[in-house]
Amino acid sequence: MATIFRSEEMTLSQLYLQPDAAYSTIAELGELGIVQFRDLNPNVNAFQRKFVNEVRRCEEMERKLRFLEGEIKKDELSLTEPHENLDAPKAREMIDLEAIIDKLDHELKEINTNADALMRNFNELTELKYNLAMTQAFFQDAQQIGMNSSENILEQNLDSVDQYSTTVTVGMKLGFLSGVIARDRMNGFERMLWRVCRGNVYLKQAEIPQLIEDPLTGEKIHKTVFVVFFQGEQLKTRVQKICEGFRANIYPCPENSNDRRELAMGVMTRLEDLNVILRQTHDHRQRVLLETSKTIRTWQIKVKKIKAIYHTMNMFNNDVARKCLIAECWTPNSQIQTVQLALRKGSELSGSGSVSSVLNRMITDEQPPTHHKLNKFTQGFQNLVDAYGVATYREINPMPFVLITFPFLFAVMFGDAGHGLVVTSFALWMVLKENSLKNKWRKQEVWTIFFGGRYIILLMGLFSIYTGLIYNDVFSKSINIFGSSWRVKFGDETLNKSDTVILEPTSYNYSRTSEYRQMYSGAPYPFGLDPVWQLAENKITFTNSAKMKFAIIIGIIQMGFGVVLSLWNHFHFRHYHGILVEFLPQIIFLACIFFYLIILIFYKWSMYEGKDATSAPSLLIHLINMMLLSYPTDPPSSTKFYSSQQTLQTALLGFAVICIPWLLIGKPIYKILQKRKQENVDMSEVWVEQGIHTIEYFLGCISHTASYLRLWALSLAHAQLSEVLWHMVFQIGLSMNGYLGGIASFLVFMPWSTLTVFILLLMEGLSAFLHALRLHWVEFQSKFYKGEGYPFVPFSFKTILEETPFDT
Repeated sequence: MATIFRSEEMTLSQLYLQPDAAYSTIAELGELGIVQFRDLNPNVNAFQRKFVNEVRRCEEMERKLRFLEGEIKKDELSLTEPHENLDAPKAREMIDLEAIIDKLDHELKEINTNADALMRNFNELTELKYNLAMTQAFFQDAQQIGMNSSENILEQNLDSVDQYSTTVTVGMKLGFLSGVIARDRMNGFERMLWRVCRGNVYLKQAEIPQLIEDPLTGEKIHKTVFVVFFQGEQLKTRVQKICEGFRANIYPCPENSNDRRELAMGVMTRLEDLNVILRQTHDHRQRVLLETSKTIRTWQIKVKKIKAIYHTMNMFNNDVARKCLIAECWTPNSQIQTVQLALRKGSELSGSGSVSSVLNRMITDEQPPTHHKLNKFTQGFQNLVDAYGVATYREINPMPFVLITFPFLFAVMFGDAGHGLVVTSFALWMVLKENSLKNKWRKQEVWTIFFGGRYIILLMGLFSIYTGLIYNDVFSKSINIFGSSWRVKFGDETLNKSDTVILEPTSYNYSRTSEYRQMYSGAPYPFGLDPVWQLAENKITFTNSAKMKFAIIIGIIQMGFGVVLSLWNHFHFRHYHGILVEFLPQIIFLACIFFYLIILIFYKWSMYEGKDATSAPSLLIHLINMMLLSYPTDPPSSTKFYSSQQTLQTALLGFAVICIPWLLIGKPIYKILQKRKQENVDMSEVWVEQGIHTIEYFLGCISHTASYLRLWALSLAHAQLSEVLWHMVFQIGLSMNGYLGGIASFLVFMPWSTLTVFILLLMEGLSAFLHALRLHWVEFQSKFYKGEGYPFVPFSFKTILEETPFDT
């Protein structure tokens, strides 16, 4: 039980490890995850440590494995996850593993290089194929135009056109360039040709029907074949430069049609051969990647473990004289024997069993780390506490109490059974499917937060159902389970005379007259609020009064419990003076004023009935009068709860006032008495600290009590928002009759449910969560919890693998 409420006792140990056994020993400790190593070389640069070369080799293997994993995912192959925990490989296995990974990396890069070259050649040949085919069509069109324009152009036979690769007009000889360009660059290319060449070129173009891969981006794009006709070498040079600027590929085009035909046939033959080679290359790449995908996760885990071992060994001292490595680590006392067994096992695995490693327990004044035994249920609640501050070593851990009080305070503000049911269903889905959901959407920060707090959300939902049933509030509606205890006093005649009937919260009394018993049907509603209050005009007046008082009661009780927990700390740390100079003045002050207020609340509920509500004394006024020592004689302020009230309240106030100087000077005086034999003792810091603590506590008791009124305020806001959504949205459909009403209800259900989820569940839920968190951090934990420790972070392979997950 002690480990639930306090952190485990820790021991600082010194390990003497034989160099040959150090690797296997650290591997065993990493599997156990029960020691936190200290860096004994804080001033040594990371690049100057003993095992820096091994760490670099591991980082290089990780880089190559990331490359292999990226190639596997690029081909959309599935990765085989190991189904069992893999032990850290032995030190000598690192060389073999490094060789295998290096071989695969080199082989795959060579395959990719060859495949890229082949694909680039294939694309060029494909462009050349379309270039030859479409250029041939251009020349045929030009030949046809020449035949039809014989009146204006000198007739030339087809052989002469093919021979000189020109279109000859009167005294003119034209050259040409052909190539392929991306379709989206064609318009700019054409305009640039026209401007630079001043219109002295003739351009023909045709789109390639097939998508061709771009060599730079790897995407398949549309391309266009073009032929530019020009005159003279000067224009030819300009056209070539423009083609280079627009990244157009220029291809040779033979002058003779027969040569073009032969070249096209050669291109087709080469394309067929390349297709065969590309298929074989792809199949070989698939086989390599498929085999790699089966073992790459195993390799990644092994490399991470090797790297973690050598990184940890870099924190050790190398004792040359003793020929051993010296390490220091924090270990829970309950795990000392387990660590010693791991040392012996590491020595046996390394083959140096004759000289085993040694564990030496050290005595130190340094504060140990804080370690709590947790499971997946309590981890989320401990995270809430640690977000405020990690517990000081061996001080009270608030988590076991927060586990219940946090969802309860949330539910007090979020009390609606319908909303609680939705929250509970969502949390149950995450809890029941946690194994399959654990690795999904882990890169989504919002989802990670929700999934990590699934058990917190589950309890918040369950408590919200409970408080919702107490409030009798289900989606802003009440449910009549046991039958209302109220009925109209004189039957239907009263309703006929008036549109409304105001009910008074009176108690049942068998001594009442028969006429009174007709107004009230029997015993109070068995559980929660009577459903008839949903129809009452003074519902808010009644519920506000009750919720406000309950908020004060809950707050004072929780603050008092926090002060009591400080007593537990005083006993544990043997600060017996703290009981006298801190605990007693704090609890007496709290009891004399605030516990007394709780007694008055219950006294008023017990002694005054509904019919006396207008004449009952006011709690607030009496509390103010008590603080001012003012007791008016004029009614209604003169009304007292009980006889001798003035005397008792004056005495209580006197005790409370005495507690102020008691708390202020008690601890400094104790410090002075303890250090009176010492010289040059500066007590100014003690006085300042104690003065701040005194002001903070006594003013905090008042402000913190008022702060708990947020329980009432947020409960009211949540209930009113829920009621507004119901009446302004969903009731539109419910108010209609017949088929039209059914259709209208169906149509308004979606906006109503959407607004309910986003406004009431998410926004209001987040607000209630934050307010409950603040009440625990400030109002509750400040009474006993310092939170000045640091966490126990053991060397654990499991933690390392979880903190650096693999991409899926």
